Amino acid sequence: MCDDPREAPAGAGFSAGLAPWLERLGNLRNVVRQQLVARQLDTHLPTTDGPLRVLDVGAGQGTQAIRLARLGHDVTAVEPSPEMREVFTRAAAALEGDARERVTLLDGDATALSQLTSPAAYDVVMCHGVLMYLPEPGPAMVELARCAAPGALVSVVARNADALAWRPSMRHEWTAALHLLDEQERALADGSDAFYVNEIGIRARADRLDELMATVEREGLRVEQWYGIRVASDDVALDTPAPPPDELARIVEVEERLGRTDPYRRLGTLVHVVARAPAVGQMTWLDADHP
Repeated sequence: MCDDPREAPAGAGFSAGLAPWLERLGNLRNVVRQQLVARQLDTHLPTTDGPLRVLDVGAGQGTQAIRLARLGHDVTAVEPSPEMREVFTRAAAALEGDARERVTLLDGDATALSQLTSPAAYDVVMCHGVLMYLPEPGPAMVELARCAAPGALVSVVARNADALAWRPSMRHEWTAALHLLDEQERALADGSDAFYVNEIGIRARADRLDELMATVEREGLRVEQWYGIRVASDDVALDTPAPPPDELARIVEVEERLGRTDPYRRLGTLVHVVARAPAVGQMTWLDADHP
């Protein structure tokens, strides 16, 4: 895999890497990622007696959307790729009872939600693994915030630009690590985004944590917590299968604790930012700081 962003053409979006992504869904790295996102998300879900209204933007194969529907929540999933919608539909068909009726799958993307959904309608708004394929995060965050009901949870998972060189460094791929350190320095000097070649072969964009949180907060959301994802288990080969359940549970437990603890969490390949929309009648924190 080429880790030098200068040697790869600009990506054609996630669809260009769809086949290898699907082939690796059951492997260790993706299973750890999904389990960590689920744990971190569940810590912050709104408390309610009834089902939550969930919006999953860029839902992909539907791992989190289908999991939440199985837990009794009403889920609207938005996915631009027809191939991924087919995969999602097959997975959702395995839901039992009325859980299948709680899932709605729409064709659309993160920058055009106003054409698909009612404003301020959802208790949970998720956008996981999408921002790296967009030119910038701002327009998507505008749409995500618009869809958040008062008090809603907004969950965003993005590539961590502050730790771009950590994976190849753990693998002792020194040339690749140097390329990515150069890219980080260039981006900081230019005041621009850093790019990398991901492991499905696409040139993608990474977000610096402080800038991503500022983008979230500009939309009137308050960051509640942030986590690192895959701090210690990102150096394995792409085809490494998920281990037996006992070993997987230990890996996820270690990763979950590393992902919420400084300084380790800053080395996560991905960052998970969890924010909250203002409650009904509540002055936004931006207004409170600027009377």
